[in-house]
Amino acid sequence: MYKRCSALKNDYEFRRAYGRGRNAVSAGLVVYCLKKKNSGVRVGITTGKKVGNAVLRNRARRIIREAVRLCEHDIRGNWDIVLVARTRTPFLKTQDVHRELRRSLTGMGIITEGQEQK
Repeated sequence: MYKRCSALKNDYEFRRAYGRGRNAVSAGLVVYCLKKKNSGVRVGITTGKKVGNAVLRNRARRIIREAVRLCEHDIRGNWDIVLVARTRTPFLKTQDVHRELRRSLTGMGIITEGQEQK
C-alpha cells in the first residue's frame, strides 16, 4: 500500500522551497520543488488573497489537492513540493490542473517519462 504524501506545515519549510528549490510556472499554478535527503514526499499548497474570496481560495485548494492525489503515486524520491494557486486556478477543471502539474513535475525530473500517464 502506498503511503500518502505528508503535508508541509511550517513557514520555514515553505521559505526553504521558495528560496532553494526549482520552480515551474504554468497557467494554473506555480510549482516549487526541493530535493531532500530523507523526508519522503511532502506537499504544501498556498493560495493568496489575489486568488479571490474564501470560497474561491478553498475551491482552488480542493482542485490542487485532487490533482496531487491523482499523481502522487508516480512521485519517487524525497521532495518538498510547494504548489501556489494562481488567479485562474479556481476556474479551471481538475483535469487541466492535473495535466499542468504532471507536465511541471515531468519537466523538473520528479516524474520520469516512463511513469507519466497520458
